[in-house]
Amino acid sequence: MDEVDTNPGLIFDKIDAWLDGLFKLLPNIAVAIVVLVIFWLIARGISSLVRRYAKKQDRPSLADVGGSLVKWAIFIVGIMLAVTIVAPTISPGDLIAGLGVSSVAIGFAFKDILQNMLAGILILLRQPFEIGDQIVSGGHEGTVERIETRATLIKTYDGRRVVIPNADIYTDSVVVNTAFETRRSEYDIGIGCNDDWDKARDLMVKVCAGVEGVCSDPEPETIPIELGDSANVVRLRWWTKSDRASQIHTFGDVLQSVYKALDEEGIDMPYPTQVHLFHDQTEEVDGDRAKQREGWPAGKSEVPKPARTSRQAAD
Repeated sequence: MDEVDTNPGLIFDKIDAWLDGLFKLLPNIAVAIVVLVIFWLIARGISSLVRRYAKKQDRPSLADVGGSLVKWAIFIVGIMLAVTIVAPTISPGDLIAGLGVSSVAIGFAFKDILQNMLAGILILLRQPFEIGDQIVSGGHEGTVERIETRATLIKTYDGRRVVIPNADIYTDSVVVNTAFETRRSEYDIGIGCNDDWDKARDLMVKVCAGVEGVCSDPEPETIPIELGDSANVVRLRWWTKSDRASQIHTFGDVLQSVYKALDEEGIDMPYPTQVHLFHDQTEEVDGDRAKQREGWPAGKSEVPKPARTSRQAAD
């Protein structure tokens, strides 16, 4: 049986060797710390320049995200250089190779996070919408508050916050309501079938143009779109400012003003009507498929008598 060497001197020799190696590395460690400090200062300086440039372009979200990415990218390069200084046996190529393998593993582990981050960067660079724009995405509508690397934050019109992942915004359709200065609204109005089309249309346009908030260029217009069962339908279209508050308030004012004007001029705005006919469908020939007729008898031919009339005559 082998004996275990318990010589305490070996332990002290090992510790002494470690300490000697540490003292030999102290200059390298000091240089590595200096390199890290220099790269940190350089990273902060370049990050500050990126932020200032982006803010001058009126893109505050890009300033925050771009500045942070540049700062950490430069600092990571400094860390890699510091590692090669402390451990000269490790080459930059070894670090890059190890970083590549690690990146693959990290990519699988944090796929959704990285996907949202990449989508956020592309959104900030391409800028399909800005902070303050009113958008519709994924069934949510509101004002863009902030664009982060992971998600876009919007404030709904009823005062709630919705956090939408950037990947969803980038891959799905987004409606930007405030992309342009003006926005068109429309409403279908039914008038009586016997009313004057030209008079009703002229009145609608005139009243709509006089409502505060309706743009004069393009002017309001009407288009006949349907000869309905109970009414002739005219579509009234007008333009307002694109923000939701202007659009919805002007919309209500237009409907109220047009309704009052048409009512004062005696132009009918009929409701859908139905006629129900009630009659006895039981006939004296009930059961005889050659003579029985369903529904309301038509024409001048002989009409079968109701079954109850035939029974009274027989009695």
